[in-house]
Amino acid sequence: MSAAGPEREGDPLRIVVVGSGGRLGGALMRVLGERHRVVGLDRGALDLAEPDAVRREVGGRDFDALLCPAAITGVDYCEAHPEEAMRVNAEAPALLAELAAAKGARFVHYSTDYVFGGDQPGERGEADPVGPLGAYGRSKAAGEQRVLAVSPRFWVARVSWVFGPERASFLEAIVGRALAGEALSAVADKYSVPSAADDLCRMTEALLRLPEGEGGGLVHLCNGGGGCSWQEYGQAAVDAAARAGLPLRSRAVAPMRLEEIGFEAPRPRHTAMSNARFTRLTGCEPRPWREAVEEHVARYGSRWGP
Repeated sequence: MSAAGPEREGDPLRIVVVGSGGRLGGALMRVLGERHRVVGLDRGALDLAEPDAVRREVGGRDFDALLCPAAITGVDYCEAHPEEAMRVNAEAPALLAELAAAKGARFVHYSTDYVFGGDQPGERGEADPVGPLGAYGRSKAAGEQRVLAVSPRFWVARVSWVFGPERASFLEAIVGRALAGEALSAVADKYSVPSAADDLCRMTEALLRLPEGEGGGLVHLCNGGGGCSWQEYGQAAVDAAARAGLPLRSRAVAPMRLEEIGFEAPRPRHTAMSNARFTRLTGCEPRPWREAVEEHVARYGSRWGP
């Protein structure tokens, strides 16, 4: 097996996951670890704001593929700390890309739908122009550009509204409130696509299994079924919990306006992404997000009670 990847589709890859303690990073460790040799570096093991540490911890390892779901994702935090956001979300991924290129390895950097301005409804494609509204989106957009400047054959995978068992998300929160009998509400005028972390892992593996030199660049990874609002997402989760037999005490998710939340940093309203390029490249069609939510709630929902 060469450093550039396996010679046969069935060969296991040597994979390093930077950001293994997060929701997506933890899922990558678990799902890809079933078939590949995976090593994780979480925030405690690697400070992405320290370039020397990155060179030492990552550059000293042998791997076929380097995956980077690590980021500062607090939107309001990034707005207050834009320089730190740029170091971690843009400069560090560029350095990781350089280290991967030096080893002839594949690289997948995970970005976000927040690179879009979100002023118009509809699904975004990879060729659509970006226009981030805040420091978080600007840092992630800069990270995309810097990674692809190292190699256009590397992948920059934009993801949105990720949920999974490794770390609680909006989905767990809304069902937990329903179990506790609290009033339920969610934003009804902000739209994207919920994405199951386990499905994103399988999509990532499909990209890594493409022949060397095929594809690369921007790719949208998310479940199918079109976009939805936070309110629609929350109601779908609560309805799934009811079908799973969970003892709900609240069931209706009321609409809220984005302005009512009082966020410090601006949020884009329309960032639903199309995964059509991923399907064209791999022949794999991601399942609808409602199906993924249904399965997730049925499998893990009994843990979310008060």
